[in-house]
Amino acid sequence: MTIASSFTAPDGEEMIVLRRKDYEALIERIEDLEDNLAVADFERKLAAGEEEFIAVEYVNRMSEGESPIRVWRDVRGMTAKDLAAASGISTAYLSEIENGKKDGSVATLKAIADVLKIDLDDLYWRHDDRKVTDIA
Repeated sequence: MTIASSFTAPDGEEMIVLRRKDYEALIERIEDLEDNLAVADFERKLAAGEEEFIAVEYVNRMSEGESPIRVWRDVRGMTAKDLAAASGISTAYLSEIENGKKDGSVATLKAIADVLKIDLDDLYWRHDDRKVTDIA
């Protein structure tokens, strides 16, 4: 049995009609392919040292609202003093950023991210700025 029928529309364009279940199966296969490509891309980046795994305890700390700077500093085994010195800022200023008392300039956050070997966007953590609104 044919799962698709084709016809020519009045404007001359060839059209194909699928049964709903065949359409849904096709969409599922496409989504599986996209997932497989994403996994392969991650594995390639992991092998090249462009991605890394971190322990779930660190992920949980960030998801619970702890400063990603502090968490990444712990992942890297750095003290606040070491990170501040390597980033060219004072330990007190780093503490204020980690505790949410100061935002830190983009240049400062970029310097911190570079020292921690992460992307700048990995440092974003202000939950009140992350509000998602539903569009009805």
